[in-house]
Amino acid sequence: MAKTLFITNDDGYHAPGIQLLCEALSGLGEIFVAAPAHEQSASSHSLTVRKRIATSRVREGHYKIEGTPTDSVLLGIQGILKRTPDLLVSGINHGPNMGEDVTYSGTVAAAIEGTLIGVPSVAISSLQRDIKSTDTIGRIARVVVEAALKLGMPDGSLLNVNIPDPDISPIKGVRITKLGSRAYDNPLQPEEEEDDVVYYTIGGNDPVWQADDGTDIAAVRMGYVSVTPLQLDLTDYKAIVEMEQWRFEL
Repeated sequence: MAKTLFITNDDGYHAPGIQLLCEALSGLGEIFVAAPAHEQSASSHSLTVRKRIATSRVREGHYKIEGTPTDSVLLGIQGILKRTPDLLVSGINHGPNMGEDVTYSGTVAAAIEGTLIGVPSVAISSLQRDIKSTDTIGRIARVVVEAALKLGMPDGSLLNVNIPDPDISPIKGVRITKLGSRAYDNPLQPEEEEDDVVYYTIGGNDPVWQADDGTDIAAVRMGYVSVTPLQLDLTDYKAIVEMEQWRFEL
């Protein structure tokens, strides 16, 4: 029986990255697309509640959702497809999603939502923001998805994939990594003040990445595709043991 691949993103239905992903995964199974009608970058795991969400059929198996990546996954699977796909693939994002940035990423959030509702999920991002090296980036996306389909996903985990820029250096291979860390310098930019109201823009200088050994950041800097398994259980089990000594007076 043919497998069903659910494709979504956060850059919007018409973004080159998702169009490349559809082309790259052609032949691996039935392609079903449900993606935001407009760009939803940095929307994280935002969900539209108690409001009507419009869906538009572009063509057979392809839908635009007037909502977030999370909305697109829920509506696409439970409202339109009405069956569980074999794999959800989110991307290809125009820019990296590494380190703590996964908490802001709509691309990763779509894969998180897929995982929450029981669908093996992969988020794919390209460090080449304009995604002009389509042959190389598309081929790598297909290789990763083929591996996920063939070998199976770790229980309760999703995969966060970052592809280095092939124009900077040749891709050397794939590494299994952990999340790195980054810090932003001056992320707030005051714009103007009017009638005691101050306006700001969030987004300052480029982040400073800590390329520790074994991290996604170190891997892509050395020319390797990083594949980071993420789990949704955020519990700090070490802290639970340490905090057992706490006493609360109620």
